[in-house]
Amino acid sequence: MMKHKYLKLGVVAVLLLCGLCWAYAADFYHADDTAVVAMSSAADVTVEQKGNILAFIPENAETGLIFYPGGKAEYTAYAPLMRALADSGVLGVLVRMPLNLAVLDMNAADGIPEQYPQIKHWYIGGHSLGGSMAASHAAKNASVYEDLVLLTSYSTADLSASGLPVISIYGSEDGVLNRKKYTGYRRNLSAALEEHIIQGGCHAGFGSYGPQDSDGVPTITGEEQTAETVRLLTAFFKSTQE
Repeated sequence: MMKHKYLKLGVVAVLLLCGLCWAYAADFYHADDTAVVAMSSAADVTVEQKGNILAFIPENAETGLIFYPGGKAEYTAYAPLMRALADSGVLGVLVRMPLNLAVLDMNAADGIPEQYPQIKHWYIGGHSLGGSMAASHAAKNASVYEDLVLLTSYSTADLSASGLPVISIYGSEDGVLNRKKYTGYRRNLSAALEEHIIQGGCHAGFGSYGPQDSDGVPTITGEEQTAETVRLLTAFFKSTQE
C-alpha cells in the first residue's frame, strides 16, 4: 500500500513538473509583423527554410553569419536584422532553438557552414543568451569562425587565448543586460575586442518582438537600431578580412 502511495505521489510530481515546463516554454516573445514581412524573398535576396534554420541568401555572398536568438524569443524575430545584413551582402542564418532557449542546443551551428560552400568567411554570434551560447560554441570551434558577434551579451567561456576577434554591441537604454557580469566576463574575450554602445538603443531593439520585461525605454526606433547594428557589423567584418 505504501509503495502505491509513493508511486502516485511520484506521478503527480512528474505531471506537475511537466506542466510547469510547458507553461514556461509557452510563455515567449513572438515575432511581430515587421519580422513576417522581412521573411519574404526578393530579386536579390532568397529566404530559405531548411530544417531548423532560416537563411537569408544574397547574390554572390562570400561572408556568412550564424545567429543564435535570445532566450525565450522566437527565432524569426531576428528576420529584420538578418534581412538587413543580406541587403548588405552578408548571408544570415537564423537557428531555431528547442523551447526558444539556445542553452538547450549550444552546438546547433554544427554542419551549417558545410551547407553553404560558397561562403569564404564565417562568423557566429547571437543576442543575449544566444550570444553567450554562440560564444561557448565558438570556444570549441575557433578555427571555423573569423569573428564572434555579441549583441547585448557576454561570454562565460574563456576565449582569451583563442585570438578570435569579437565585436560587442549593446544599447545605452538596455535594462536587461547585467552590467556587472558583462564587465566581469570581459576577461574571457581576446584582446581583439571592439565595443560599441548604440545611443538610444535597448535590449529588445535587436529583435522584432515588442517590449521586453525590465528593459529600458528606447529613444530610437527598432529600424534605426537595426540599421546601426548592420553598419557596425559590416564594417567590422570588412576589417577582419583585410
